[in-house]
Amino acid sequence: MRKTFTFLAAALVLIVVAQFVFATTGGFHASSYRLHHAMGYVIFFVPLVMAIVAAAGHLPARLVWVSVLVVGLDSLQVVIAEVGGLWTALHGLNGLAILAAAGWLLKESQYERSRVPAP
Repeated sequence: MRKTFTFLAAALVLIVVAQFVFATTGGFHASSYRLHHAMGYVIFFVPLVMAIVAAAGHLPARLVWVSVLVVGLDSLQVVIAEVGGLWTALHGLNGLAILAAAGWLLKESQYERSRVPAP
């Protein structure tokens, strides 16, 4: 389960970075904006699966809760995007918070893998 969690954490970081690329190119290409929109759903489900994997694999509770935090932050992204207006500035900042949490999950999952001897 630890390897699965680490793989998902690495995938999440890459997906979030790709999300920033799609967001920045979305102003120039409509297809990039559609990818940005669709990738938001992926960012919702990957950490949800990560929380389930962490709980099932008896990983530390902090990995479960930070995974759930990313799900919450992604849900907040949808609300911010729907409200629009001045709140739109928070969309990018919240995206940075998601990236930071995803990076932390990857770092911590690698740390956890190094602490436990391989079976």
